[in-house]
Amino acid sequence: MNTRTVWQQALQQLVERGTDVHHVDLSRVRFVDVAGVTDLAVTAQRLPEGQRIVLHRPPAQLPRILELFWPGLSVIEVAA
Repeated sequence: MNTRTVWQQALQQLVERGTDVHHVDLSRVRFVDVAGVTDLAVTAQRLPEGQRIVLHRPPAQLPRILELFWPGLSVIEVAA
């Protein structure tokens, strides 16, 4: 099932909230591909200075993809 459009819309809503810390619970997400992580990274890079995204319980491949393609992207934090 293609859920990329829904994912992109959710990320856009996240940016529009304007809070300093955006908490995203991914505990029910079982898989995310490089395109989905790219959308997340691009969204994070568009955040105003001082804002960040905290990912809670992401699927195992998400932190690995972030580290591989966007090492040091400090506006995304993966919570344990």
